[in-house]
Amino acid sequence: MDGIPSRNLALELVRVTEAAALSAGRFMGRGQKEAADKAAVDAMRLVLNSIEMDAVVVIGEGEKDEAPMLFNGEHVGTGSPPEFDLAVDPIDGTRPLADGFVNSIATVAIAPRGTMYDPGPAFYMDKIAVGPEAVGMIDITAPVAVNLRRIARIKDMHVNDITVVVLNRPRHEKLIREIRECGARIQLIPDGDVAGAMMTCWPDAGVDVLMGIGGTPEGVLAACALRGMGGEIQGKLYARNEYERRQAEELGYDFNKVITMDDLVSSDDVFFAATGITDGLLLDGVKYFSHGARTDSLVIRGKTATVRQIIARHNFNVLNPISQIEY
Repeated sequence: MDGIPSRNLALELVRVTEAAALSAGRFMGRGQKEAADKAAVDAMRLVLNSIEMDAVVVIGEGEKDEAPMLFNGEHVGTGSPPEFDLAVDPIDGTRPLADGFVNSIATVAIAPRGTMYDPGPAFYMDKIAVGPEAVGMIDITAPVAVNLRRIARIKDMHVNDITVVVLNRPRHEKLIREIRECGARIQLIPDGDVAGAMMTCWPDAGVDVLMGIGGTPEGVLAACALRGMGGEIQGKLYARNEYERRQAEELGYDFNKVITMDDLVSSDDVFFAATGITDGLLLDGVKYFSHGARTDSLVIRGKTATVRQIIARHNFNVLNPISQIEY
């Protein structure tokens, strides 16, 4: 019946990201990227398979191989309806986690079957993302200065008040120079541009826009989050070399096309969850105490534009005897 609240799967997905964060959090600063990734993946898969749904991994760890990753095309859930596409990044920011740096999170999103963008071999894209106030004001094809002036004007700010989050990569030398010439502030992040895009919608983060080249899969995850947070993301596919471009173009990918949020995820009926692993501007990392830990998560439902922040305390004395995951 109309008016009766429907099932909010985001509240079930947060158990997935909490489990991944708790499992991976033990590896902070230990330099063991692969071990951290495996711990997060194993925890995610276990909890995902307990959820009543039939989800196919669209954004995962590539085609199935010997690695215990959540691979593209894998079915997770109990196998019963509803049917979903699933995007997952067990650790967005594996390197920062391994090195003991900030901004590492666990993320997962679902949307109705057939509504998520499949990047195929197009691994990278140029992106721009903003929060609710600047929706409709950005253009990925416009110069940096034009976008910054538009954002500043609609937010009633000066350009030198604007903070731009950018991945710290050599490929962004020109972008960083152009932002500095405009007078805007820059927040460099080592990894994790899903969190970077979400920061533009989270007032406490103090970020106004994300710019730069990052992963296309991360762009899909960010779009799922921004659907519910009221933001906007645009992109254009980016090839690191001619081989990557040719491989993608042979499959019909267009490097001149502006990719909108509707292209990345075409349904508002999207669910997203993220849990902090290490501290960041968006979320606190896992905090351990005697026989337990604290997690900080965001839970987003696109259809109702509801964003919940969930602070949870986990008691390992109770959890470990009944769980297949050793926290």
